Amino acid sequence: MQMTMKLLKADESAANDDMSGHDDEMARIGEIAKKYGVTLRTLRFYEDKGLLAPKREGSTRLYTHREEARLKLILLGRKVGFSLRDVKQMLDLYEPAGSNVKQLRLTLDKSEKQLARLNKQRQAIDEAIRELTDTMEVVRGKLADQRPMPIAANG
Repeated sequence: MQMTMKLLKADESAANDDMSGHDDEMARIGEIAKKYGVTLRTLRFYEDKGLLAPKREGSTRLYTHREEARLKLILLGRKVGFSLRDVKQMLDLYEPAGSNVKQLRLTLDKSEKQLARLNKQRQAIDEAIRELTDTMEVVRGKLADQRPMPIAANG
């Protein structure tokens, strides 16, 4: 639910920026990297993959609010385990003036599949934790059963 709200807020933010002329306010790549805790290399990589398209003034990359909203969605998608390919597919369906039903359906479908994968991983992790805990108890028991060896007296 929290992820859905974040996705919707970021999506609405991008839509509002498209309609409001908020794009006049731009940030340099270094400012964006610092603000979102990513490297410059990461931002350039996302640009190379077609996930971000900052404006250019010479060699300077300038990020609009729309690009920041896209970055938030990319980072959120990565946090919950989506591939960059999945994130790109979802972002590419966004239409500023449209209802985005296609985008929302794809996002829901991919989210349901990812949630199933995460639940399977959680089950595997829970099982591994139980097994490790049981093993540690056995080892602790064996250590507790050990008595210090008497020290042999010299002569």
